[in-house]
Amino acid sequence: MNFATWEPVYEAILADFGFDRASDERVRDRLADLVGPFALDRLDVTGETVVIAGAGPSLETDLDGVDTADSSVFAASTAVDRLQEAGIAVDCMVTDLDKNPETVRALTVAGTPVAVHAHGDNGPLVEEIVPTLDIEHVLATTQAAPAGPVVNLGGFTDGDRAAFLADHCGASSLEFVGWDFDDESVAPMKKRKLVWAERLLYWLERRRDERFSVLDGRRDGIDTSVLPVS
Repeated sequence: MNFATWEPVYEAILADFGFDRASDERVRDRLADLVGPFALDRLDVTGETVVIAGAGPSLETDLDGVDTADSSVFAASTAVDRLQEAGIAVDCMVTDLDKNPETVRALTVAGTPVAVHAHGDNGPLVEEIVPTLDIEHVLATTQAAPAGPVVNLGGFTDGDRAAFLADHCGASSLEFVGWDFDDESVAPMKKRKLVWAERLLYWLERRRDERFSVLDGRRDGIDTSVLPVS
């Protein structure tokens, strides 16, 4: 993701939520101090189908129709724990550290890459958790401009960042499990974030010239005015 392409979307997100760009940048810079470069070719999925696992209620049901044995799996946050309980290993975890730090630690110790995200609200978590990780296996990400070892590959929530990561790493197709845009159990802030996740996946499928089944029946209701043309 070229930041110049991403920046208008980022600015729209900041405006919608009232987030502070300087806070994002401050936590990004602290994360940069704590990690080293990560070789993205470790996540090369060129020509592969990548399963993008969200942590929604439908995860276990959705897995019945997906052959994860022949696909890479990029999973958001607590989806990792539920996949592991089902005997499914993940190839990358995407997280902003807000739920299951013990899983993050265990994966890095085992050598599984974890994309750790810095944003304005998770500075204390970055300070507390990142020093306990095996840094060799940490891919540092930001929604602000990239800096040092911290990259911006696109995306806003853990789930859609996983999709943008897979796209960047060469996936030939993306399959989605555990995505519940209309989950009534989530808090109002999370519901607003899911609106953005839906928008960003719509943008990504247009960029990829692909149709994501997770958006079937939903496209007509997506506000695309905040998205770039391409």
